[in-house]
Amino acid sequence: MSVFLSLTVAGLALGAVYFLAASGLSLIYGLMDVLNFAHGLFMTLGAYAGWDVAAHLPASWGGGWLFAIEVIVAALCGGLVALVTELLLIRPLYSRPVSQILVTIGLDLAVVGLLLGGFGSNSLSLPIPLWMLTATRLGSVVVPHADLVALVGGVVVLVGLEWFLRRTRYGIIVRAGVENRGMVRALGIDVGRAFTLVFVIGGAMAGLAGLLYAVVFAGDLVSPTQGDSLLIFAFIVVVIGGLGSIRGSAVAAVVVGLVQDYANFYWGSHSGFAEIGNLSVVLILAVVLEWRPRGLFGRAL
Repeated sequence: MSVFLSLTVAGLALGAVYFLAASGLSLIYGLMDVLNFAHGLFMTLGAYAGWDVAAHLPASWGGGWLFAIEVIVAALCGGLVALVTELLLIRPLYSRPVSQILVTIGLDLAVVGLLLGGFGSNSLSLPIPLWMLTATRLGSVVVPHADLVALVGGVVVLVGLEWFLRRTRYGIIVRAGVENRGMVRALGIDVGRAFTLVFVIGGAMAGLAGLLYAVVFAGDLVSPTQGDSLLIFAFIVVVIGGLGSIRGSAVAAVVVGLVQDYANFYWGSHSGFAEIGNLSVVLILAVVLEWRPRGLFGRAL
């Protein structure tokens, strides 16, 4: 039972990171109908920004403060890159989905190539507090502190996004603009500004996800291609949860994280098939698309 509970904690932490990665996609892709394949780039740059600021700050600042700064810088970097991307590349292409795909894929390939040229293919070690390398025993379960950080981050983001979309003026404008953009513009409301804000928030969540993924599941290492790997699962979570549904993405992220961990341990360790967890997730995606094409909580298409 203790092994099962430990796997559950690890799966929930993985799901929290997937949700952080998918929450930005759910906003940008689900609410704005923008196919942003550069979302993985936002994650990668967020992780690199966290590494860069940690490498240039004095160690005497203390691990806790240093990690807090890494988190803030990663989110700010993701948001800033998303802002520039939306203003310069996406805004002229809102009515051209194929062009969106080509431009964002090209941006991702170009910047990842620059990162590989500048830093090489070797991963960089991300400084983190020593307490994140330790764990707390709760009964028979040992809970790593890094997993707790991921879980807290996922819950905070979920509550914050739900509050933004349902309780703030810009959140209401965004939801109304999704349903009928022309009507909202006819009322004299700048929908473009609200959509830009959504893009920035999505980029900030991606930057945070990239940093936490490096800390929790990549051995405190940052690499140029890790964002693209995480992007695949973020898309799976968004599709399973339903386009435009933050709660759906949260539920789907938990399911994907748990299934992946359970499958890897109970089946992968015995069969020798290391990718059984990934295969299980893809099978869940296929079943959901066959049974409910709009996702678990998605709006009718």
